[in-house]
Amino acid sequence: MHCKNLFFLLLIFSINAFSFEEGFAKNKSIDIAYRDYGPKNATPILLVTGLGAQLTLWPDFLISDLQENNFRPIVFDNRDVGLSSRFSSKPSLALNYLKYFLFIPISSEYTIEDMASDGIAVLDHLKIDSAHILGMSMGGMISQVLVAQHPKRAKSFTMISSTASTPNPFNGPKFKVTQQLLKRSAAKDDIEGRIDQSIKLFELIGTPGKDYDTPQFRNNMTAYIERGGDDGGFLRQMAAIIGSKNRKELLKSINTPTLIIHGDIDPLINVKNAYSAKDLIQFSELEIISGMGHLLDEESYAKFQNQLISFLGR
Repeated sequence: MHCKNLFFLLLIFSINAFSFEEGFAKNKSIDIAYRDYGPKNATPILLVTGLGAQLTLWPDFLISDLQENNFRPIVFDNRDVGLSSRFSSKPSLALNYLKYFLFIPISSEYTIEDMASDGIAVLDHLKIDSAHILGMSMGGMISQVLVAQHPKRAKSFTMISSTASTPNPFNGPKFKVTQQLLKRSAAKDDIEGRIDQSIKLFELIGTPGKDYDTPQFRNNMTAYIERGGDDGGFLRQMAAIIGSKNRKELLKSINTPTLIIHGDIDPLINVKNAYSAKDLIQFSELEIISGMGHLLDEESYAKFQNQLISFLGR
C-alpha cells in the first residue's frame, strides 16, 4: 500500500469519538498495526482481538469505560488482518473442512505462539514493561500463551469467550455456525455480500433477537471492509487455531490473577470451556453471563462491567 493511501485510510478512521496515536510495531519482518488510546499516564491494558477481527471492532463503550477508570487501552490488528502484515498461503476450504471433521491435523503458515509474540512486540514498541491483558475468543487463546510465556509482562489476565481446547466437532461451534464461518471467505470482492455474511454470522453467534441488519451496521461494516481489504487472512488464522495444540497444561502454569468471562448461551465456544479453564488456572475467578452469546455488545457488557473494573482495579 502506498504511503499516500495509507495516510488517507488513517485519516478516515481517526474521525471518531476518541483521540489516539497509531503506528506499527515490528516483530522481526512482521509489521503489527496498533492504536494507543491513552492517556499515557494511565495503567495500560492490551486488548487482543478474535478470529479475522480488526482492531476497529473493539466497541466504543469498552474503550470509553476503561479510560474513565484510569486505564490506557491499546489495541492491535493481529497478523494477517487489517493493516498488519499479510501472508500468502491459500488454505483449501474444502480440505480443511474435511480434516476438521476427521480429526486430521491442519497445517498453518504461523501459530498461536507467533501471534502471542506480536502482542509482546507492541508492548516493546511502546516501552511498556507490563500491562493488563484482555483477550476475547481467538484473542483469549493468544493471550493464554502470552501470559504463560511472559508472566512478568502481565499485571492480570481477562479471558472472554475463549477456550484452552483445540476446537473439534464435539467441543467446537454448532454445525450452523461452523458452516457460516467457512462460508465467510467466499464473497471476496463483493462488499454487500460480505456484509450480508457478517450479518448472518452475527445473528448466529450474537445476542438472540438482536437486529444486526441496520443502516448503521452496514455503514460500519463498509468502512471496516475498506480498511482491511480482502478476507484472505481469515482462513489462515482459522488454520492456526485448529492446527494448534491443546493448551490445558499451559493454563496450569499461569500464576497471573485471571478473570474468566463467558456467556451461558455461547454457540461458538461452549460455556463448559470456561468451567474447564477455571479449574486449570489456579488464581482465577469465573463470571458466567446470563443471555450472552459469543459477541460483546453493550447489553452483555453491562452485566459484568462492575466485576471487570473491580478486578482490574485490584
